[in-house]
Amino acid sequence: MAVVRLALTDFRSYASTLVTCGPGLIVLTGENGAGKTNILEAVSLLTPGRGLRGAALSEMARSDGPGGFAVAARLAGDVEIGTGALATAPERRQVRINGAAASANALSEWLAVLWLTPAMDRLFVDSASGRRRFLDRLVLALEPAHAVHAARYEAAMRARNRLLADVRESGRQADPAWLASLEVAMAEHGTALGLARERTVAALGQRLTEQAEGPFARAGLALDGWAVADEDAFRAELATGRGRDGAAGRTLAGPHRTDLAVTHLGKGQPAARASTGEQKALLLGIVLAHADLVAADVGRRPILLLDEVAAHLDPLRRAALFDRLAAGGGQVWMTGTEPALFEQADAQRFVVVQGMVMDG
Repeated sequence: MAVVRLALTDFRSYASTLVTCGPGLIVLTGENGAGKTNILEAVSLLTPGRGLRGAALSEMARSDGPGGFAVAARLAGDVEIGTGALATAPERRQVRINGAAASANALSEWLAVLWLTPAMDRLFVDSASGRRRFLDRLVLALEPAHAVHAARYEAAMRARNRLLADVRESGRQADPAWLASLEVAMAEHGTALGLARERTVAALGQRLTEQAEGPFARAGLALDGWAVADEDAFRAELATGRGRDGAAGRTLAGPHRTDLAVTHLGKGQPAARASTGEQKALLLGIVLAHADLVAADVGRRPILLLDEVAAHLDPLRRAALFDRLAAGGGQVWMTGTEPALFEQADAQRFVVVQGMVMDG
């Protein structure tokens, strides 16, 4: 699983650029603001979702460009995939696979991408929504259908919330058949979401506990909050909770209320109470173990995007990271301001200057 050619048109700081690369480690260095993270973001858009920044599509188009943008890639095996938006419809995502129009969810059949960014350093102490997004990215790499279930669950829940809000504001009764059909959809897709998360947490948690102690702290994983029972039970829970949910203005039960609980196994304490360096090491350990899990279960290793990953690691941990990544195989994109941070890495090197990516 590797990108061998990446072409950007009017994307972020790039009017037009082309990166030709191969499997293994890829290092992008350059000054702050040069556009290194923009390259990683472009790769992250080759899977379902809004990419590593979670930005609106209209924000990705070059600010002084004609509007719209395109990200195109050739994968190993001569598969062509691409995404972008037109100037005439800046918030409507376009996707093509081997020249044919496709849905964004279809991208997950071809590529899995995981990332760590500096913004994720607070993952364990910020809101549960960020941890759910992180967990769902892990699940998606193992179960591509997860994206479809998530989209359909969210769509049904939004429609139900609007219907209950109309009931609250107008005092009129909702169409019971329509409300019930939305709850059937929520129960079907929400149960699938919950079960997929449970499978991923169980498999990844087992792999983490079996790992030997090393430079990256081992994490214990569990799901907290709402727990899936079965489809019928969830549908009944939604039906009996209509009045409560209408008064609250939102749905109070479901997989959107689940949290990922992470503990530092070595210290037996919640990850939120660990030091900043320990939390970074926990995240790295989870991502590296998950890449191994995907490779074993799916037969192809996900692409890893590690933004500024080496800056806060001491030389021992940097060397251990590069050795672990090289031993695992697959394609890994890393960024940093100082080339010296990557001296120990056997990598393809590029230098990023405003609007240009050059061989390093």
